Amino acid sequence: MSDLEYSPVDIIAAKQAGGALTSDQIRWFIRNSAAGRVPDYQLSALLMAVFFRGMNLRETRDLTRAMIESGKVLKLSSVRGTRVDKHSTGGVGDKISLIVGPLAAAVGVKVPMVSGRGLGHTGGTLDKLESIPGFRTGLSPAMFERVVREVGISIIGQSSQIAPADRKLYAIRDVTSTVRCQPLIVGSILSKKIASGADALVFDIKCGKGAFMESLADAKSLSGMLSKVAAMMDKKVVSVVTRMDEPLGYTVGNAMEVVESIQVLKGKHVGDLLDVTFAIGAEMVVLAGKAKTRQEARTLLRSALLGGKGFEKFREMVRAQGGDTRVIDDPDRLARARYHVNAGARRRGYIKSIDALEVGKIAVVLGAGRQRKEDDVDHAVGIEFIKKTGRKVAKGEPFAVVHASSPSKGRRCARLLEDVIEIGAARPRPRSVVIGRVHAGRIEKIRLPKN
Repeated sequence: MSDLEYSPVDIIAAKQAGGALTSDQIRWFIRNSAAGRVPDYQLSALLMAVFFRGMNLRETRDLTRAMIESGKVLKLSSVRGTRVDKHSTGGVGDKISLIVGPLAAAVGVKVPMVSGRGLGHTGGTLDKLESIPGFRTGLSPAMFERVVREVGISIIGQSSQIAPADRKLYAIRDVTSTVRCQPLIVGSILSKKIASGADALVFDIKCGKGAFMESLADAKSLSGMLSKVAAMMDKKVVSVVTRMDEPLGYTVGNAMEVVESIQVLKGKHVGDLLDVTFAIGAEMVVLAGKAKTRQEARTLLRSALLGGKGFEKFREMVRAQGGDTRVIDDPDRLARARYHVNAGARRRGYIKSIDALEVGKIAVVLGAGRQRKEDDVDHAVGIEFIKKTGRKVAKGEPFAVVHASSPSKGRRCARLLEDVIEIGAARPRPRSVVIGRVHAGRIEKIRLPKN
């Protein structure tokens, strides 16, 4: 149909009234918004209407397709086999992509990964990788395909050529408080993942205080919508729900998280990071046809970890994308904050909880994150935990170290951190960070071997 047959005001009004938009209306609005022919204030009005009125599955599929069609779709035709990407809905200390991607590639999975930057309290994979001197996240489509083909994994940022409508919509969603709208989340995630050449997707749906989906019901709902819309577009999807009540691992901060990821890939870390890595990685390996069962897949991943193959694959990817591999061999070469300030326990007892949301906000105050997309980040600053939930502490004993750019900022953030750690008299019961795999609207428990 001709562009002249539609009025932005009529489309906005239709959605405000609770009606379902047609495929042509959605395609027209997204195409013209991306091209700048529909002003941002009218795009904001439509997004707000969708936030309150929702979209059905067909509308969400059409939104996703329109966002894909706004740019170039990468075929990755020279990359043989099933191409599997992984996506996290966002968390604090979430460095899983840096670990599971190279491990999956080490056992033969082709991993074309398009990642994002941190915004608000959540960290971004691209910010972490860009703490490696020389690492390029803005590869051309041809170079991206070459690295995936030859190395097995490439992690890049969304370019102006891949789903450019998503860049426009996300910027508006951020300033209109419509980020948590599930149809818009689904359209944003799937459009750039499908446009980047993935055949199958594994989603790490974060659930808890530090996640966009705070409740298990919301996490299941988002997982269901992602799976149904992806199936409508002939893509295979698996979702795993994991906890985001406290930070993942022992570090929050860009260069610090790269160091911790390297330690994991060298076999020097156990606990929550490995649990999530094996839960997500097993699904990637099975979807790629490299193992018949998840147990077999975990065995392959563990072998790659212990044999150093995952670390070598990470190093190979860094080299292929222009990064200085000397910092991979010697992480002390990465950016380091000048000032270190201890955060001490306010009372004796057991650490009962660490509020991931508040820790993420403190990291932003330090400069490790950004409030706006155009903000710069300080790769060197962050928070290093000495003890986490379940550990005993004495009054005044340091449980974390704040890495800061100035003494005053370090002292301020250390005090803030002391306020968000809950300490109780009794040791809390341990909980697995992996809640389970979503299947047929239910959560299936994943039995992970002990690290």
